[in-house]
Amino acid sequence: MKQDAMKTLSIGFQHVLAMYAGAVLVPLIVGGALNLSFEQLTYLVSIDLLACGIATLLQVWQNRFFGIGLPVVLGCTFTAVGPMIAIGSQHGVSAIYGSILVSGIFVVIIAKYFSKLVKFFPPVVTGSVITIIGLTLIPVAIKDMAGGEGNADFGNPSNLLLSFGVLVFILLLNKFTKGFIRAVSVLLGLVAGTVAASLLGMVDFSEVAEASWFHSIQPFYFGMPTFEISAILTMILVAIVSLIESTGVYLALGDITNRKIDEQQLSKGYRAEGLAIVLGGVFNAFPYTAYSQNVGLVQLTGVKTKKAIYAAGFILVVLGFLPKIAAITTLVPTAVLGGASVAMFGMVVAYGIKMLSRVDFEQQGNLLIIACSVGMGLGVTVVPEIFAQLPESIRILTESGIVAGSFTAILLNILFNVIPESQSTKQIWKERKAS
Repeated sequence: MKQDAMKTLSIGFQHVLAMYAGAVLVPLIVGGALNLSFEQLTYLVSIDLLACGIATLLQVWQNRFFGIGLPVVLGCTFTAVGPMIAIGSQHGVSAIYGSILVSGIFVVIIAKYFSKLVKFFPPVVTGSVITIIGLTLIPVAIKDMAGGEGNADFGNPSNLLLSFGVLVFILLLNKFTKGFIRAVSVLLGLVAGTVAASLLGMVDFSEVAEASWFHSIQPFYFGMPTFEISAILTMILVAIVSLIESTGVYLALGDITNRKIDEQQLSKGYRAEGLAIVLGGVFNAFPYTAYSQNVGLVQLTGVKTKKAIYAAGFILVVLGFLPKIAAITTLVPTAVLGGASVAMFGMVVAYGIKMLSRVDFEQQGNLLIIACSVGMGLGVTVVPEIFAQLPESIRILTESGIVAGSFTAILLNILFNVIPESQSTKQIWKERKAS
């Protein structure tokens, strides 16, 4: 019994490490841009971890009102970074959380109706979106392997040695081990890489020493929310974009776990996401969405149980209350994380290709959907400045390769498949009535 519990906790902790960098990076970027004090920034990181945990638990706990019940981990969406900084700079921090609150309520209200759009997500769309997600994440992993973009030691041989060593270690564990060891291969790779980095003097323990042991949380830490129309509309758009990203994740996980995801389940998933966004607004955290890197982890380890995600959620909640413990997870060097990320993000790409194998490639339209959506998604990721001259309200839809590629796939699917099918159906009905 204890052995099973330890196994579940280990796999859950592995999920936490997989999403931790992204979860911590968003508050650091937003807090830094808004010139928050060290104390405020510490609170922002801690409350974000806590909210990630609660949001994940809301989503994995399936009931009649909310929760999709898939092994999905929720984290703060990168789509909101630019808009939050812009809103905070123009209207103040209070306007950020007013807009997040309203957007969360909006998502809860439209969840039932948005789920009816599932017909616009056949395998040619979901497969393209998942492939795009993986392809746009891989450059991040490669930069991390070299030490992290902007770091003075970027490309240092010691970083490359660490990152490739971690990657090879994970591959060897997957090749020569089975069961529990294979399931936690990524976690073991991160631990081994961190130990090796420590021996090389590449691990800084000062942040752990400075962090406090415990902190309390409070609603509206940055003051009561204020409501600006432009900020609200912007954050609603961000929420819709996040729902589109999450849809691809839900459908991919449904396929991995052999569960058919229908409108009702999607509706409960969206509703849980909306509640998580409201939670972010109340406790001054962030809008939340399904994290695709954890899909790669599920596929890589083969562990599809919700118990591991429950464990991940509870671990995140505990970390949110204990800044000292949370700081320990930041000891993992960027290069070590990059080595593990290559395997995880690569698995996302591989699974997207697997989903595309169900597509009828004899249809030219399907080929064009895949070609243009993947091309647009990867292109915007490689050359993000292509849309830099557009108005900021439009750039929300274009500055992310995932969003640009996803919208391209959806629109082209409507053009090549939905409209012709609708016209064909109408023609059949006309012929039946005539006869």
